[in-house]
Amino acid sequence: MKNQYFGDINDYRKYGLLRLLTKGGDIRTAVCWMLTPDDGRGDGGFTSYLAQRDRWRHFDSQLFDHLEEVVLHRGVRNVSEIENSEILPSCSFFPEFVPDERKARANYHKSAIDSARGCDLVFFDQDNGIEVKSKPLGRKGSSKYLYWHEIELFWRAGHSLLIYQHFPRVPRESFVRSRAGQLIEKTGAAEVISFSTSHVLFLLVPQAERLEFFRQCSAEVAQRWGDEIRAAYHPH
Repeated sequence: MKNQYFGDINDYRKYGLLRLLTKGGDIRTAVCWMLTPDDGRGDGGFTSYLAQRDRWRHFDSQLFDHLEEVVLHRGVRNVSEIENSEILPSCSFFPEFVPDERKARANYHKSAIDSARGCDLVFFDQDNGIEVKSKPLGRKGSSKYLYWHEIELFWRAGHSLLIYQHFPRVPRESFVRSRAGQLIEKTGAAEVISFSTSHVLFLLVPQAERLEFFRQCSAEVAQRWGDEIRAAYHPH
């Protein structure tokens, strides 16, 4: 996550999804922003939806009004505007920047898992998604990815996981199935629930005791957001 993206259309869907998966505070959630520094590029400029209230506000009026005030009227782009609001009432936040260097990164995740103690769900909001072969751990830019051993670490600690994933330039349906299958293989989860939007993907890996809860939540996502956030189920 980069602060320059805050409040864009992807964020609107992301926070809307999180609000439904936590049922307004029914479960404790740790948000690991996996922050990286702003890079001065134009990415994150997708905020024109905030000027289209009739088109977008009905999906989540409270969230829309908050982002409209912060981004459109005040011109602020910073995740602290969610941390210090009532938008995600049962969430705690890990706001540290992710380092590239291996040892520093290991310490980062040690601190992150300590801060997530007692939380049912951990959300990872890295820039790009799950690791790729072209960007080994420790290389410059590896901070934009979440690595498999880190996923396994948080899973073994008893957390359900929600993972941001950028869509690469490959057929999307087969990519979603492949990522879901990999997550099942790595964790042993009974099911992965995917949430696809027009730009990005979110992958939910529920612990067994939370599977039915998240199935109910995903049905609410489909009812509220329709084609804007499309849920699919991938059993073991």
